[in-house]
Amino acid sequence: MLGTLAGISIAFISMRPAFQMWEVAWLGLLSFAIVLISWTANVRLPFGLPGGLVAVVVGTVVAWATTLLGWSDVMHPAEVGAALGTFGLHLPRPSTDVISGLRDIGPLLVTAIPLGIYNFTEGMNNVESAAAAGDNYDLRQVLIADGSGAIIGSLLGSPFPPAVYIGHPGWKSVGGRIGYSLATGVVIAIVCFLGLTALLLAVVPLVAILPILLYIGLVIGSQAFQTTPARHAPAVVLALLPNIAAWAQSQIDGALGAAGTSAAKVGMDKLMDNGVVYHGMALLGGGAVLAGLILGAILVFIIDRRFDRAAVYAFAGAVLSFFGFIHGTSLGVGASTPVAIGYLLIAAVCLAIGWRNRGAAQPA
Repeated sequence: MLGTLAGISIAFISMRPAFQMWEVAWLGLLSFAIVLISWTANVRLPFGLPGGLVAVVVGTVVAWATTLLGWSDVMHPAEVGAALGTFGLHLPRPSTDVISGLRDIGPLLVTAIPLGIYNFTEGMNNVESAAAAGDNYDLRQVLIADGSGAIIGSLLGSPFPPAVYIGHPGWKSVGGRIGYSLATGVVIAIVCFLGLTALLLAVVPLVAILPILLYIGLVIGSQAFQTTPARHAPAVVLALLPNIAAWAQSQIDGALGAAGTSAAKVGMDKLMDNGVVYHGMALLGGGAVLAGLILGAILVFIIDRRFDRAAVYAFAGAVLSFFGFIHGTSLGVGASTPVAIGYLLIAAVCLAIGWRNRGAAQPA
């Protein structure tokens, strides 16, 4: 679980902020240094100010100062005036659109079912991550709260579901507790109700905030190795790969889309000739969260010489692949048959080796 969670944090939380930071490196690295000094070295800043707040404030002040002096063009004063136009009271309004929309849900189930599985497994992973950081929560209560929030939000017109947010170890390491989560919810609600989002984005440079996301990715990625047995490190790395593949595919698809084409139009052979193993990347990254869990579990049990359990997870991987829940580009019977056969062969090999080594001592 921690391995696939680390894959999400590295690929989808850390990568983009890191790239965006380096586009304005002189400013991003300034805020990043403050974050690292305060949160990784646990250095107390003057007057006991929170490291994240100082990083954002210093980055904002420097960005505006250099812009007003004509030394940079990071900030755009005209956008501040335009953003003030969105200020006002915007309260949630009850809506029945979601209920009427259920009549046309059939075609959407192809996307909704994998997304539901993804949300469940990611929520489970995040609860496990919190437990590894020393805080145990009831998974059933967490999922009920998550699902209830999605239903209530949809009835109030929100197209965005809540999520069991990744990063518990990171927030805890910098002093965040229950009050932090409560305060975050209250502040975000006020910002949205008053239409202040655009104003904040115009006043605060994004590059001053991004180091915080990169830090969270660092903490979650390192936790996967720090809280698991050292011998399981290869399994953690293997669990990372599907999310990295999914992220890389999204980058390639985005680049091809910007050029007005797609992988299918370019052709797999041409992509392969240029070193882009697109088809294999798409298969490895399909259902990345579940795929990481399956691959990581198989390797953990192989390392521990529990070949019968490795075979069980390999068989589960075969079933999930066959119907396209993992390693597939769509759901359906026989969606990814070659991959399913591969998992079945893993199960067969594990069962054969397990039978041959029955009675052998297990690793401590």
